[in-house]
Amino acid sequence: MIRTQIYITEQQKGQLNALSERSGLKQSELIREALDLFLEQESRGRREQILRKTAGIWKERTDLPDFKDLRANRDRGGRR
Repeated sequence: MIRTQIYITEQQKGQLNALSERSGLKQSELIREALDLFLEQESRGRREQILRKTAGIWKERTDLPDFKDLRANRDRGGRR
């Protein structure tokens, strides 16, 4: 692990102390868990943003095969 230093408010420190006492976990463990959750949410949000941005980009293309026909043929046991 890498050691780092952060600044938190007095209110955050008080709540962190109380949560640490109730849970029996160290404050550093609670901070790491919170950071993991935050990073996971940010990553999920970024993926969703990219998907929304790219949705339908091939909608107007006419040079692509008919994917419904390809899929139906494959489902009937046709060549892949």
